[in-house]
Amino acid sequence: MKIGGQTGVLAGAATGVARAVAWAPNWRALFSAALAREIEERRLFLWIPVAAMAGVSLNMAADREPALWLPALLALLTGGLAFAARRRRLPFVMLVGACALCAGFLSTGLRTARVAAPVLDHIRIVKLKGFVEEIDMRRVGARLILRVEDSGDMPAGAAPRRVRVTTRKAPDVAAGDYVALTARLLPPSHASLPGGYDFARDAYFAGIGAVGSTLGAVVAIPPPGNASLTLRFGAAIDRARNALAARVDAIIGGDEGAIAAAMVTGKRDFLSNDAKDLIREAGIFHIITISGVQMTLVAGIFFWTTRRLLALSPTLALRYPIKKWAAAIAILGAVAYDVCTGSRVGTERALIMTLIVLGAVIVDRRALTMRNLGLAVLGVVALEPEAILGVSFQLSFAAVGALVAVLEARLARLEKAGDPFIPSPRAPKRGPLMLHVIDKPVGLIVATLCATTATASFMAYHFHDLSPYVLIGNPLTLTVIEFFAVPGALIGTALYPLGLDAPVWLYVGAGIKFILWVARHIADAPGSTLHVRAFAPYALPFLSLAVVSALIWRSWLLRATAIPFALIGMIGAVSGPRYDIIIAPGGEQAALRDAEGRLAIIGKRFNAFAAEQWLSADGDGREAADARDQQSPCDRFGCVGALPEGRSLALVEDRMAFEEDCGRADIIVSALTAPAGCKAAEVFDERRLAQTGALGLVWDGAGFMLASDRSLLEDRPWSPAPKQPRSDRIERPGKSGSTRADPADPIPEAQ
Repeated sequence: MKIGGQTGVLAGAATGVARAVAWAPNWRALFSAALAREIEERRLFLWIPVAAMAGVSLNMAADREPALWLPALLALLTGGLAFAARRRRLPFVMLVGACALCAGFLSTGLRTARVAAPVLDHIRIVKLKGFVEEIDMRRVGARLILRVEDSGDMPAGAAPRRVRVTTRKAPDVAAGDYVALTARLLPPSHASLPGGYDFARDAYFAGIGAVGSTLGAVVAIPPPGNASLTLRFGAAIDRARNALAARVDAIIGGDEGAIAAAMVTGKRDFLSNDAKDLIREAGIFHIITISGVQMTLVAGIFFWTTRRLLALSPTLALRYPIKKWAAAIAILGAVAYDVCTGSRVGTERALIMTLIVLGAVIVDRRALTMRNLGLAVLGVVALEPEAILGVSFQLSFAAVGALVAVLEARLARLEKAGDPFIPSPRAPKRGPLMLHVIDKPVGLIVATLCATTATASFMAYHFHDLSPYVLIGNPLTLTVIEFFAVPGALIGTALYPLGLDAPVWLYVGAGIKFILWVARHIADAPGSTLHVRAFAPYALPFLSLAVVSALIWRSWLLRATAIPFALIGMIGAVSGPRYDIIIAPGGEQAALRDAEGRLAIIGKRFNAFAAEQWLSADGDGREAADARDQQSPCDRFGCVGALPEGRSLALVEDRMAFEEDCGRADIIVSALTAPAGCKAAEVFDERRLAQTGALGLVWDGAGFMLASDRSLLEDRPWSPAPKQPRSDRIERPGKSGSTRADPADPIPEAQ
């Protein structure tokens, strides 16, 4: 009886397992079906731009300039093998991806060589002569870009071709003038903390070899010869932009006028810092940028207006492809808008996407597709590959990708009910009131939510803050742009030569006043800004893969791969470094974590920009001036700050202080060169900081772990290796937790 009972139990268990196995999904079959669907809908093509961007990132991550022959050879080889294996699915896909990766790597190397220009090696005071390419007027002073023709006594091979200088007073010159000036120039600044924003890299690709300020007046003088046609054309555009921006700002006035001028002409220097903080806290900072939204609306207005005018003629409407003609006119209008707003990097990317969409209309293809977005990405990788590391590229393409994905999902639902362009009898009937009062607002909120979710990780990574009320600010901002800014900009610019544009600008200003009123209430709301710490290095790549996977895949099984990517990325987002000491790359300023756990800035020469970067990366919302250490003693020789366990840090400003501070301080920081006999445990002087750049130190209870902005072997055109004797160039890594500062045994870098 007992044995029979056991046999019955075992038989029942076996039956249950068999039923469970029978009901369990066949994951292999599901995966094969999902992959077949993606191949059928040609979604694998969208991973080619992703592979190309990976190649760009690998090139940028190299610590020295890579050789180009190898990626070129590999691109040709993998491309040839892919063609040969085109009938074998898996090898073909893998080889195409490898070819795209090599092509992205090669494109970055070619771009680096194409824009190569001298970069200033150290601070100089020089007399310059050259043509003013561009000038941005400010409330006080101006900033101009000078094409250098005569660099004074600077060596010809070391003189930068373009410099950016600021003036304290508005100069009586305009773009296109040949000027003479005396300026204090310095190399473009590197990141102020490890992993931070590197202006030097952006300046290199922009062709700017030095930045600085003028000493005295900027004087227009007769040119030695005629400027190039390209320079004269760009200068004429800049003069027109400045004149229009000044008029818009004068008519509207205040920050509303400054925002209107930025929206119309791309000139943003009239805007006050308080207004910038306000719109950033409200999550609508993109209102002052010429983004894809403006470009799309401009092209749409040209397209719609041209098509409606042509449709007034029955002969044209019935016999000729007026839709294609309208698309061609819209292309010309979009190009003109890009040129007239300064043709910045962001507008160029928006222009590429717009041209692809309108080109699809001309060749009778569906315009708004993820495939067209992928082609736009490939265009950017081919022309300006460095742009993929910038926040503008990441935000714009993530947002557009999310909106296209929403549109694709909507069309897919309509296709199930029948023709997507013909109302289905099974679809619920909605009157005009229901359509405008419910459907459109709900659709706008859903689209905004998806775009906000897609861009949230990039916003948090670059700006270290998020706005929970962005779902309120963004729809209102889009409304202002759609009904006030873009139509007003086109009409006002057309009436500007006639002097009849003032009422149009007042109309635009009314919309901006409303959005600023809303922004003030959003900024004053509790929890309007969430401050986020710096991410771990691996966080953004995984978060990017999560966004890409969610947008590209159509089947739920493959789209679910975004979940593990997102989880890994979020772990990295909350486990980023939290430095106890941050040292500026120039050694003139440092930040120490105080007893309350907040950073305190020490240094006689206060760099507000660096301090803001340090605080935001630490998730600290204080103003830079509020973080200055008022307790650390400072005199004309330098400052002294307290460290854990009774240690101290000395920031030396005068060589005479080395003798005393080297004997009593544990860490020496200085923009000067410390004496060879300095007995401090750790010395970060001019020579050491030239090798490491900005530094971050973390106290682990036994010693400090160090993270540097650049590796000791780094040698890229925008970050060249310091010129030192050969025996002093390479430092050997020391043991973990070491506190020695000798160049032969440095503090180990944190991984």
